[in-house]
Amino acid sequence: MKRIIALGVVAGFAACQAPGPISIPGITRAPQSAEEALEAYYRTLPDDFYPVAPAGLPLPAEDTVLSRILVASCHDEELGDTPALRSIAKEDADLFLMIGDNVYGDRDGPAYAVNEATLDELRESFTDLAARDDFRSVRAHLPMMVAWDDHDYGANDAGREFPFRRLSERIHERFWGLDSKDVGAWPGTYYARTFGPEGKRTQIIMLDTRYFRSPLTPTDEPGVVGKERYVPSTDPNQDMLGNDQWTWLENQLQKPADLRLIVSSIQVLPTDGHGWEAWSRLPAEQQRLYDLITETDANGVVFVSGDRHTAFLYRKDGILPYPVYELTASSLNKAWAEDSPEKDSAQIGAGYPPENFGAINIDWETGSLDLEVKDEAGETVRHTTAKFR
Repeated sequence: MKRIIALGVVAGFAACQAPGPISIPGITRAPQSAEEALEAYYRTLPDDFYPVAPAGLPLPAEDTVLSRILVASCHDEELGDTPALRSIAKEDADLFLMIGDNVYGDRDGPAYAVNEATLDELRESFTDLAARDDFRSVRAHLPMMVAWDDHDYGANDAGREFPFRRLSERIHERFWGLDSKDVGAWPGTYYARTFGPEGKRTQIIMLDTRYFRSPLTPTDEPGVVGKERYVPSTDPNQDMLGNDQWTWLENQLQKPADLRLIVSSIQVLPTDGHGWEAWSRLPAEQQRLYDLITETDANGVVFVSGDRHTAFLYRKDGILPYPVYELTASSLNKAWAEDSPEKDSAQIGAGYPPENFGAINIDWETGSLDLEVKDEAGETVRHTTAKFR
């Protein structure tokens, strides 16, 4: 019945049949959009409508010096036991970053399921994830920070045009226990945390590259290398983060830190190796990010990303006042190939398509990082060292 009511709201608005007035503190008026009409309905949903993750460990104390961080993305909850998660649950680390496509909530098996105003498939996917023994082992072993990407946002490659994003945000934040935190107070799922004392201070910035992002430009040459699905936008109004998140990020970058991990669910540095989703598809926004880091004198920036179903390491010179690195870790259990022919101009070595996760080892004495790609058994298969001071 709830789903029927919600769909009726959308259908009625789409047919220009004005829904009834909604109540906003101090104001009663007709909703101005289908999304706003849905919001009024979503506020009525009971707590048991939302799946909740098994209890996890608290984040490290603010004065904790971090020395090892794990990172992973792209986990299909419908598949069998995931060896990579089992390996992560045995690793010694201070923190685990699960950075997008944590479930495939827009798919039911091979079929897409995205036209549900109550996001039944997404909620079912999170319920299934919560019940998995391999995931529960990770939750019991490592503190976690999370970001979302398209498949746990609710629709493949979607941005701000996704009509059910407000409910998707609620599902994400309630599942991960973020609804009562600062991130629960604003639209979008971005947040940051800082650990360690001066001289050994790590800032972790979790961006939201979905909720506010403007549409991408479809390719005019499908299958051509560098133009596989999208080409760089020429829209002067292109947007990746939205005004509020951009302002928030500027404030975060001005806070003191010795090492800053900027986590983006989609890749930041690559420009010419592929034509899939990445910051390079919104080039003005990619440059805006680099300019903001430079203008705020933000030191020690390293990018972390997922999404690609292949792990990569990158280094790029000339875009920031110092060489900048990126670790892409993907996927946990959804590999599509054994080898990768992809080669971006910033890429270090070959990509690694089999199941994997990443590790960031911090050496505070030398001011350097070991960025590692690990196979599903936990063996290091790719590696580079990055200076952060």
